Order: sequence, then C-alpha cells, then structure tokens
Amino acid sequence: MASAADTITERALELARLAVIRRIITAAAVVVSAFVQAFLIQAFVNPANLLPSGFTGVAVLIDRITSLWGVRISTDLGMLALNIPLALICWSRISKRFVIFSMLQVALSAAFLRFCDFQPLLDDQIMLVVFGGFISGISIAIALKAGASTGGTDFISLLVANSTGKTIWGFIFAGNCALILVFGAIFGWESAAYSIVFQFISTKTIDSFYHRYDRVTLQITTKLADEVMDAYIASFQHGISCAEVIGGYSRERMYLLHTVVSTYESEDIVRLVREVDPGAVINVFRTDNFIGGWWHGHVDEPVPTAVPDPSKRPAREAAKRRRSTLMQDDGR
Repeated sequence: MASAADTITERALELARLAVIRRIITAAAVVVSAFVQAFLIQAFVNPANLLPSGFTGVAVLIDRITSLWGVRISTDLGMLALNIPLALICWSRISKRFVIFSMLQVALSAAFLRFCDFQPLLDDQIMLVVFGGFISGISIAIALKAGASTGGTDFISLLVANSTGKTIWGFIFAGNCALILVFGAIFGWESAAYSIVFQFISTKTIDSFYHRYDRVTLQITTKLADEVMDAYIASFQHGISCAEVIGGYSRERMYLLHTVVSTYESEDIVRLVREVDPGAVINVFRTDNFIGGWWHGHVDEPVPTAVPDPSKRPAREAAKRRRSTLMQDDGR
C-alpha cells in the first residue's frame, strides 16, 4: 500500500512539473484566494470594523475615510489603484509570472467585492476577529503557496530583496503600525486594538502554512560523493561543498557534503540523494541567517521544478569538466 502511494505521489509530482499544469494550479489557487479574500472583507472585516494589513488595509482605510466625506473611493477601486502602478514598476525587476498572477488575484478580489454580497456569519466581535484573522492568513497563504501573492507589500519586499539581498519586513511592520495609529485616531482605539489581534492571528496563520522562503542546511554523509554531487548539480541551482571525513566507528573514509537550500526544495533533494545513495545519512537543520550569493529562481512556482537554469548550464558543465580533470590528476 505504501509503495503504491509513493508511486502515485511521484507520478503526481512529475505531472505537476509540467509548465501548463503548474500554471493551472496557480490560476486555480489565485481564484480561490481572491474569493476567500472578498468573503473575508465583507463577512468579517467590515462588520467588525477591522483594518487588514498591507495595501488591502490602505484600501479599506481610504474607503472608510472618504465615506466620512461623502465621496467614497471603494475598497475594490483602491486595491486596483494602489497595486497597478507598483506592478508596472516591478514588471521588469521581479518574475513577470509572479506579477501577472498576483495582479490577477488583486483584480479578481476587486471583482468579487464589486459583484458579490457576503453577509456576516457571526454576531460576536471576538469571533469575527479570531476567525477573520485565520481566514485572512489562509487566503494569503493559498496565493503564496501557489506561486502568487495578494500584491502590495509582497511586490515591494521581493523588489528590495532581489535588488539588495535584504528584507524590509521591519519597515513594512512599521507601516502597518502607522496605519493602525491613523485608524485608531479616526475610528476609535478599541477597533484599532481588535485590528492588531486580527493582524497577529493572520500573520501566525501564514507562518504556520507557508515556509517556502525559510532556509535549511543539509549535511549529507556519503561514500558516493561524486555521484551525489553530479546528480545534485544536474537538478538544482544551489552550491554544494565536499569535505573528506573519517567514520568514528568504522574508521572508513567518507565524504561530508554541505549545502543551504530553501525548505521548498529540501524534500526533493533528500529524495534525490536517497535514490543515488540509499545508505547516505542526511542531517537537516534550520538556517536562521545566510550571507553570500543566493539563487532565488523557481521559488515562485507551486511545486519545485528541479530543472537547471539554462543560463548557468555552460558554467556548470565547465565546472564538471574541471572536476573530472582534477580527479584524473589525483589518480582517482
């Protein structure tokens, strides 16, 4: 039974690596995410007088402030107006696929808000906050796991990360705090306090379901270092180092391979290593910080593609030839 399940899983992953299937997966997830987000705003955020984070929160705040003045800029129009210029700025600087599907999510969310009418499911303020925060996190995580986003601050963070290699989540958090202060000053501090709880639950929900940009270190102990490294380099883009070690019990010569990868890719790498060397010992542990060059490609896909970057193939082939020459010079 387990073998059959493994075979089905492997076949499904192979099918999912086809470009057309990946695009269908992303598109379907984007539609679901947009629908859930529209439902969230109408059935939880508005009845409970809450403020979401990010550009959606800015759009909601603009909607409510302009409503006080009698000239309303609705949330759906605000979401489009805020995201379209940013998407144009990011178009040539981050993945075009990511921009297209993220903007599709924003456009569909705006359309669902415009044409759908969702009624509140709960009467209790606390329940609206708790379940609203959870649903908010789910809607964002669905888009992220499928290789898209809900736009706004995700565009900005990716743009800065690709340009500088640094993250700006501290600045984004400060921006959300500023929004909360403005919201509280105008609409009451009780609503602002509930919004903080709402955003906290949303963030923790995303953290629970989305780990793609987390990094892990793989330490692989094997006697088949060349075979493992050749298979790894042929399928993945991250660097890998090799050191010769001596087994403490057997006193046999072995090799310790070391690489840092995203959690998104780690299971595929472990599977590949086990196929090449079933006796390999693999230690996986979390990497809190990484300084140096980092390859970001393919991470915005719904499943790992495990396909080498064509632009790097000549350099990798040259490195493989150099390694072969060194092995001959060493008499191996």
